[in-house]
Amino acid sequence: MAKQEDVFKKVVSHAKEYGFIFPSSEIYDGLSAVYDYGQNGVELKNNIKQYWWKAMVQLNENIVGIDAAILMHPTTWKASGHVDAFNDPLIDNKDSKKRFRADVLIEDYCAKLEDKAKKEIEKARKRFGDAFDEEQFVTTNPRVAEYREKQKTILHRMAKSLDNNDLADVKSLIEELEIADPDTGSKNWTEVRQFNLMFGTKLGASADSAMEIYLRPETAQGIFVNFLNIQKTSRHKLPFGIAQIGKAFRNEIVARQFIFRMREFEQMEMQFFVPPGTELDFYHKWKEKRLNWHLALGLGRENYRFHDHEKLAHYANAAADIEFDFPFGFKELEGIHSRTNFDLSAHEKFSGRKLQYFDPERNESYVPYVVETSIGLDRMFLALFSHCLKEETLEDGSERTVLSLPPALAPVKAAVLPLVKKDGLPELAEKIFNDLKFDFNVYYEEKDAIGKRYRRQDAIGTPFCITVDHDSLKDHTVTLRERDTMKQERVNISDLRNIIDEKVNFRTLLQKL
Repeated sequence: MAKQEDVFKKVVSHAKEYGFIFPSSEIYDGLSAVYDYGQNGVELKNNIKQYWWKAMVQLNENIVGIDAAILMHPTTWKASGHVDAFNDPLIDNKDSKKRFRADVLIEDYCAKLEDKAKKEIEKARKRFGDAFDEEQFVTTNPRVAEYREKQKTILHRMAKSLDNNDLADVKSLIEELEIADPDTGSKNWTEVRQFNLMFGTKLGASADSAMEIYLRPETAQGIFVNFLNIQKTSRHKLPFGIAQIGKAFRNEIVARQFIFRMREFEQMEMQFFVPPGTELDFYHKWKEKRLNWHLALGLGRENYRFHDHEKLAHYANAAADIEFDFPFGFKELEGIHSRTNFDLSAHEKFSGRKLQYFDPERNESYVPYVVETSIGLDRMFLALFSHCLKEETLEDGSERTVLSLPPALAPVKAAVLPLVKKDGLPELAEKIFNDLKFDFNVYYEEKDAIGKRYRRQDAIGTPFCITVDHDSLKDHTVTLRERDTMKQERVNISDLRNIIDEKVNFRTLLQKL
């Protein structure tokens, strides 16, 4: 655990030191769980958006995009259930005075049980070597079976209690499991209570006539209320999808773990509208497609897993999370949900407007069912950043910090570096920079020794460094250094664009899907 905490501290420190993420309003001591993206952070963030948008909209002829307003009519949130049911179960520790989400405390307890099961499996793997049959071991080993059955029982009980709003039983479960404050070890808990997460504000010119509205807690409802607008103007038949990237706001009381859980965050969501009765087939297809999108980034299959929900949201008939192994353990990265026809039916009821689709093949009108994929952009940023940040010991014993991002997502694609600040080298380097900047985000730097400049570019994840030296003036070649291997080769200046493009173009990722 201490090692994981050290890794996480380095992630947070590196993000600030190299212009990725800063605490918001830092000169005024900041705002808790609100962050600003710096010059390199915004580039990485925009590249993640592009990868998602191209994969979701550009590659699918039956998916289109939308950009709905953050402010919506307040009845939207009554219809969606957010006014009545968008709550977190909170519990306070009387001794430490700290507040926690009760469900997260229980889920963390279950995660420790899963860690124990995995340790048993790994011990057996070492003992039996190549002859180890994991599937047989898992089904026959009594300790693994006990850990996993206990997990299942606990999560099922918690889900049932939360569904029934039986908060007293949630507290009883915490006490029975002897769950302690993770920071102090105290088990002196208050009662569990619900807390609504929506930010309220006012819309209107005067206090007397102002309407109370909300900052949207999710981007999905902007898609649902525009379903017919999009369907009619795009002339799409079912099944078809609507995608959106946008800000959402939640008054998280227990905001923690850097940008993993924030009060202002960004979502990348797609709602896929399908005929009733087909939703579960599409749900399973989208689970597979979304996992493949993540795997194409090359972060390792072992760092992802599906978590099927025991407790379903009020609108869902199936739900799963794609979890990623963050420095603080496996946590939700993306959700795939079969939302049934709840949202469109609710908006029909509250608005008095029909939100139905006439199916020419069935010769009937109906309210479509929906399969949702929803990923937190900030969490995706953190997953990439934390996994790709590495410290390496080189052959000569020196060390380097490298951010080994997929090249297509790197903030800067190439750095142009004159070896010295004289003899015409800066002029040639600037000419190369000015030629490449129309196709790539490139960086020019002439300060410090070339080795230091290489290290700075490694630390922000730049795939290529282009060094202009005295030979460049004679033969029109430069030294091209590759980030991950640190291999250097002489290439013609005229070939630079094609060499860089081949590695950093989004095609390299999209062709894997």
